[in-house]
Amino acid sequence: MKKLITLVTLSLTLLYAGASGQNRPATEGDYYRIITLPIPEDIKLEVGGLAPLPDGRLAACTRRGEVWLIGNPYMQGSRVPTFKRFATGLHEPLGLMWHPKGYLLCTQRGEVTKLIDTDGDEVADEYKSFYKWPLSGNYHEYSYGPVLLPDGDMVITLNLDWIGYGASLAKWRGWMLKLTETGEMTPWATGMRSPAGFGVLRDGSIFYTENQGDWVGSGRMTHLTKGAFAGNPAGLRWTSEPGSPLTLKPSDVPSTGKPMHEVAKTIKELKVPAVWFPHTLMGISTSDFKEDTTNGAFGPFSGQLFVGDQGHSKIMRVALEKVNGEWQGACFPFREGFQSGIIRTVWGQDGSMFVGMTSRGWAATGKDPYGIQRLVWTGKTPFEMKTIRSKPDGFEVTFTLPVDRKTAEDPASYSLNSFTYRYHKTYGSPIEDARPVPIRGIVVAPDGMSARIVADTALREGYIHEVKLEGVRSASGNLALLHPTGYYTLNAIAPGERATVAARPASASHDHSAMMASTAKDAGMATKGKSTKPAAASRATAGPQRAKRITELPADWTNGPDQTLTIGTKPGLKFDTEKLEVKAGSRVKLVFNNNDDMLHNCVITKPGAANAVGNAALRLNLNGPKMNYVPNSADVLFHTNILQPESNESIYFVAPTEPGDYQFVCTFPGHSSLMQGTLKVVK
Repeated sequence: MKKLITLVTLSLTLLYAGASGQNRPATEGDYYRIITLPIPEDIKLEVGGLAPLPDGRLAACTRRGEVWLIGNPYMQGSRVPTFKRFATGLHEPLGLMWHPKGYLLCTQRGEVTKLIDTDGDEVADEYKSFYKWPLSGNYHEYSYGPVLLPDGDMVITLNLDWIGYGASLAKWRGWMLKLTETGEMTPWATGMRSPAGFGVLRDGSIFYTENQGDWVGSGRMTHLTKGAFAGNPAGLRWTSEPGSPLTLKPSDVPSTGKPMHEVAKTIKELKVPAVWFPHTLMGISTSDFKEDTTNGAFGPFSGQLFVGDQGHSKIMRVALEKVNGEWQGACFPFREGFQSGIIRTVWGQDGSMFVGMTSRGWAATGKDPYGIQRLVWTGKTPFEMKTIRSKPDGFEVTFTLPVDRKTAEDPASYSLNSFTYRYHKTYGSPIEDARPVPIRGIVVAPDGMSARIVADTALREGYIHEVKLEGVRSASGNLALLHPTGYYTLNAIAPGERATVAARPASASHDHSAMMASTAKDAGMATKGKSTKPAAASRATAGPQRAKRITELPADWTNGPDQTLTIGTKPGLKFDTEKLEVKAGSRVKLVFNNNDDMLHNCVITKPGAANAVGNAALRLNLNGPKMNYVPNSADVLFHTNILQPESNESIYFVAPTEPGDYQFVCTFPGHSSLMQGTLKVVK
């Protein structure tokens, strides 16, 4: 009955979407449908790896140590999928691959295992160790892969340990290793922290995605060549081992807080990211990615990359290009609303994408603990920025549909901002050195399929550029862009001819300057002439906002606080307590211990306001880190700042005089829907 209800609900949802499409703004679901595979209730399918089989079935390994063969995953003829357990007893496998020679390879915690069905009964009879490595026993020793390379070799990656910071306690932790078909290993690259997502493009280029953490200011995608150093120095511990392609040592990497692109000028092995995923603006935990090799079956983005995000349960899109021989490019939002945290993605035989998910220990915005869903293009072309490409004087944006010339030629339809991150051993980074980029003019192509954005000042190499086209409309239907914002990582400015831009009237120039000032204000920046500085810090510490965070015992509390409360954290985006109680009007000391391996704050709100405050924190955009993701809202009563892992902060406040069920919440984007509790105020 449960399966029948799922299918009926899906049918009604699609029917409603089709019937109402003309009466509402376009949504992601109009172009890309999410179809949920029903899973029997007795199977805990916490997906760690997915592998399509030649006969159309889908293999999935789970964090509980099992491998399942899923029949009819496309649910053809309205039939539900079938599940057959192929293997069991593995140690948290987080990667699965079907080898062209007819067997499965599964990466569990301490080895790659070859799974062989010798008698054809669809159950593994042999578990052969293909390649193994040492373990320290640390809980954070996740292992991923293998991924097949064009030459028949494979690559795997090994997560760093976690001891309050990333560490390589066992050999090759933090490395990518290359394996031959016979199990011979060659160290390939290091500097990785949590390399859950990696893959090879059709041209043989290897990329991996990284999550924010120590030495990682924000999520990013990096091109890895042999001997590359991706940024986290813990794995450099093993560069004296035979076969290491590097000689760099951990002590050779300074933690100065300078931008990564500046440090790379003095450390030749350091590879800067090809693409940054600005933290919370795009996602919070980048995972698996796939190049679109479907030849148009998945829509108008052939050759681009689709990148999962575990924390925000969504998929992002990346358009790469090479400038001066190096990769760089733009990332865009693509599709939200998946049921759990995305770990793995694979292409189906029909050009749809299977998405495997889990959230145990890695809580996500998706409400389910695990699942497999299928993302299918409806055949309708969304109005999107297709690519952003570097030009010597700005950027060229291409579109999936022709643009309306009037709106596309108006500079007020556009805005540019640039910023960077600190490169240091601290967990994550605030947005640094954010500045608006004035626009001189726009040149729209005769066919309306592209627009050249000409900047009025020189662009900054090594910086991330936020490109917004909120005023541009389509030539047909007057559609707004489905996603009007992209983030371009500008490692090098492309050579070529500069665009000729007609001079604009003084009034137009004035209007555009006003628009830029408005954009800067929205982004938390103030402009005055050519000087810019973040305005968030002053707002976060001025006036009533300051009274909401008092970190020293008030002078008039001569007898100290009336009550001391302590709140900690635990894995899964949770506080370690769901309920606290204080007396109305009492003097309170609140100690917040962030003993998790992620960033958190603790914000006390009015009754029923936690979700609204969390949503307001999401809308802080570039200003969020400077404001510690605490919005200027009357619903916010008291708060700590964002805390690093394994740190704490105490705040002092007088409890509300009105009894009631107040709330406490972590407003770090992606956390607020799950990380909440009740502060009960009593007489």
